[in-house]
Amino acid sequence: MIYLVPIFGAVPAFYQLWRHQGDREQQAVYRLVVTLALGWLMAYGLLSAGSQLAPGLSIRLLVTNTLVTTGYTLTNLVLMVRLLQGRSLKLPGFSGLSRHLP
Repeated sequence: MIYLVPIFGAVPAFYQLWRHQGDREQQAVYRLVVTLALGWLMAYGLLSAGSQLAPGLSIRLLVTNTLVTTGYTLTNLVLMVRLLQGRSLKLPGFSGLSRHLP
């Protein structure tokens, strides 16, 4: 559960992934968490930079940034609920992308 905490859970997940600790299922969760966090971080950074560079679009980009952050948080909360229910933590698109992490 600690790994699915938005933003803060990515640090221990990255550490566990780097140390190659855990079984296959845990490694898959670590990869998914790191992939989601990196995706959010890239989107957040690009939208924030865009709002600074394009004053005419700043409100739209900041609103989009808020929606991306909300989506990231809700996705992690849904994954927490699925983990408590014992269901699969696979996400379409992201689970396939996360397999490419070492």
